[in-house]
Amino acid sequence: MTSSTSSDESNPLLQSAGLPRFDRIHASHVEPAVRELLSRAETLLAEIERTAEPSWESLFERLEAVDLLFEQTWEPVSHLLSVKNSPELRAAHETVLADVVAFGLRSSQSEPIYRAMKSLRDSAAWDSLDPVQQRILDKRLLSAELSGIGLQGPQRERFNEIAKELSQLGTDFSNHVLDSTKAFSLVLTDSAQVEGLPASLKNLTSQSYNRSKAESDPASTPDAGPWKITLDMPCYVPMLEHCRDRQVRETLYRAYVTRASADDVDNTPLIDRILRLRREKAALLGYPSYAELSLASKMAASVDEVESMLHKLRVASWEPARYDLSELVELAQRRGTTDPLEHWDVAFWAERLREERFQYTDEELRPYFSLPRVLDGLYALISRLFDVTIRPADGQASVWEEDVRYYEVLDAHGVPIAAFYLDPYSRPENKRPGAWMNECLNRRFRGGRNQLPVAYLVCNGTPPVGDRPSLMTFSEVVTLFHEFGHGLHHLLTRVDEPEAAGINGVEWDAVELPSQFMENWCYHKPTLMGMTRHVDTGEPLPDELFDKISRARTFRAASAMLRQLHFGLTDLELHHRYDPDSSETAFDVMNRIGRETSVMPPLPENRFLCAFSHIFAGGYAAGYYSYKWAEVLSADAFSAFEDAGLDNESAVVATGRRFRDEVLAVGGGRHPMDSFRAFRGREPSVEPLLRHNALK
Repeated sequence: MTSSTSSDESNPLLQSAGLPRFDRIHASHVEPAVRELLSRAETLLAEIERTAEPSWESLFERLEAVDLLFEQTWEPVSHLLSVKNSPELRAAHETVLADVVAFGLRSSQSEPIYRAMKSLRDSAAWDSLDPVQQRILDKRLLSAELSGIGLQGPQRERFNEIAKELSQLGTDFSNHVLDSTKAFSLVLTDSAQVEGLPASLKNLTSQSYNRSKAESDPASTPDAGPWKITLDMPCYVPMLEHCRDRQVRETLYRAYVTRASADDVDNTPLIDRILRLRREKAALLGYPSYAELSLASKMAASVDEVESMLHKLRVASWEPARYDLSELVELAQRRGTTDPLEHWDVAFWAERLREERFQYTDEELRPYFSLPRVLDGLYALISRLFDVTIRPADGQASVWEEDVRYYEVLDAHGVPIAAFYLDPYSRPENKRPGAWMNECLNRRFRGGRNQLPVAYLVCNGTPPVGDRPSLMTFSEVVTLFHEFGHGLHHLLTRVDEPEAAGINGVEWDAVELPSQFMENWCYHKPTLMGMTRHVDTGEPLPDELFDKISRARTFRAASAMLRQLHFGLTDLELHHRYDPDSSETAFDVMNRIGRETSVMPPLPENRFLCAFSHIFAGGYAAGYYSYKWAEVLSADAFSAFEDAGLDNESAVVATGRRFRDEVLAVGGGRHPMDSFRAFRGREPSVEPLLRHNALK
């Protein structure tokens, strides 16, 4: 972020409509824009409180004007903090964060508005509301109750103090993870240490070294080095899989599992503080635990129901995962290794076993998965299933990085219905790890204001090297499909009320249904073959490689299942039974759960929780189970296509239209179980998930 000053009239964060002007936004715009936003929002809110009547128009249509202010001003700031972080932006964000949180509490705890909403629900006017509006009203009332509307005096003051502190702690936690990830690097100069590394990884680490070297230092080459190794996923994962130097692997692994756990970026005290505050917050609202508070607004009915589902999957996975580990031990011994298998050896020997069993490597696949070809195939699939067209629209929107693309989504008649930004590549210096979808603009069709939905789709994939396009690992392809599932949920909505359009209003544990559903198409032969061309020869992916990918889908599936169950059960335990003031630490809890979910006991010094941003800085607190909960839904949803016949084009198209109409288009306008029943004709079953993972 460069420094700039401007008057309010020219502040790009104060525009009243349209896409954010990322080409003009600077850190110096943030504080004056947010101060003005809060002033305007307070004026609007006070007027609504003064004149509130129990009608939809008096309440929700006027509250939407407040939401619009935040959409235009605050949301772009939050987005930039994730994709173009800088000390200046971080400082500006922190300057106003407490006041933004305070206004959110002020709004959600407005007693005149709450009373008017309750009167609307209890009056004859309730029957005049359509089902979407009724659902929005019910969820607003629940949200107000979970925001402390029922608290008075010192209790409400304490509740608000907790909310403000938790918001700041979440931001600090995320920044610490970013800073510690960015701070670590390992420069290798001995060619023996990079033996066995794929050419793409040598190119990436050589390029990384050249970006960071001093001007007087000699440049690196992929063959001669030096090579800069980082904890960024496109580097870290293949290093563990392919680096033959066991000591290097150990150094990387230990650095990764101890991120943000020391010095001035140590998240350990933040974890304890966050858990204490959440526990206190739940108690103030009358819930026995924060997990019970979290589930009050989710699809799952209770902690017991969630744990029952997770343990059913755990039992099905345990023995197969033990066998997975024994195969690695046997292979390592057969190849002459005498040392006991350690955590930093698992990925390496798993990759060797994959190569031996399926006779292919991720690197062998990379040349077939150039990002442009993968996008063409993905867009063709979306067009087939959902009757829309995706068209490049670069230049119609300003972007925050030159690699970011902008696209329009057109309906069957060629009319634009949505748009999205795609930010595909890793930038460890200023972009947080992971992949995500977020809303830029929500669909709004009311009162003469027509606004199409716009999404941010963000990945951290392998960037282009030299003049070659981004060559993706297969897991990066799957991640791209996953995030587009979220995007489709937002983009294909037909709900006109913004509070229920797209993913808005969808219960958190159902949000992953469309994203995990889309992953299944990566194993559908016509889809996969249609998006592969060798970057040099133009040849499609050979049939035998597709067959190997398909067979490898369930390779170590039980181990992968247990890993996710470990995270989900640890999250629930920390937020349901754990007492931060007891003699047991959060890391003790993680290790205790690990004895039930990890066939290889966790490393004692593992501090993964210090980088577990999903539950300490994201929206997954007491909700990480949602990935598995939604995976049950998504596997069952995809089984509808299997039942119809994946080779039956007309049946696939018809089923795709039904999925669009009954799941994607209705978004948060209907309870997800009702949407699932409407699509599938019955309640969900865990059987398709177990079958897809070869666990039954």
